[in-house]
Amino acid sequence: MNAVAGRVAGGATVEFRPTGSSMVPLIRSRQQVVVAPADPSQLEVGDIVLARVAGTVYLHLVSAVDPARKRVRISNNRGRVNGWTGHDRVFGICLAVDGVPRAGAGAKTRRSA
Repeated sequence: MNAVAGRVAGGATVEFRPTGSSMVPLIRSRQQVVVAPADPSQLEVGDIVLARVAGTVYLHLVSAVDPARKRVRISNNRGRVNGWTGHDRVFGICLAVDGVPRAGAGAKTRRSA
């Protein structure tokens, strides 16, 4: 997951198949996801993001936003909170799962200058 995060942080849109069950039913293990660089200031509760929390990279949900402190809280889809992380550690937003677009996600990508 670190390699994917590095590519997305570098500006690439990446397709990959994450493993695990913490995001079921939103993402099942080995489903193809598309992740593009995110504009963290646009994130909302319910967005799925690729972010580093306490040294680990997760593809998890935004469960709270704190615009004043430029941070978001990351959680899985089973009630476990991973913690707060700064906008600088949010690499990407999930645009699609198995070819099905995530509503509104495309408007929250980072635009190239």
